[in-house]
Amino acid sequence: MDIQDRIRQQVETNPVVLYMKGSPQFPQCGFSSRAAQILNGCGINDFLAVNVLTDPELREGIKAFSNWPTIPQLYIHGQFVGGSDIMMDLYQKGELQTLLAA
Repeated sequence: MDIQDRIRQQVETNPVVLYMKGSPQFPQCGFSSRAAQILNGCGINDFLAVNVLTDPELREGIKAFSNWPTIPQLYIHGQFVGGSDIMMDLYQKGELQTLLAA
């Protein structure tokens, strides 16, 4: 299975996937920390968190998969949502909560 197939399988079989640097418990960058905190603020504690720092192929592969240059990246029900800035904007508008509840 190549990296694109692996990513596709992860986002299609898990309702919420966050590709991040580190883990929710030990984030390795401020943006990843904020992304995990936003999900927790929405009451989402059970999501697939994928640490891109442990796999250079995944780290580059996710950028190609989404055509988005930065990490973290959030997927909800197989759809790319965005990074931490977009997550914060959607959260403040109440739209992220709606996406997560769908």
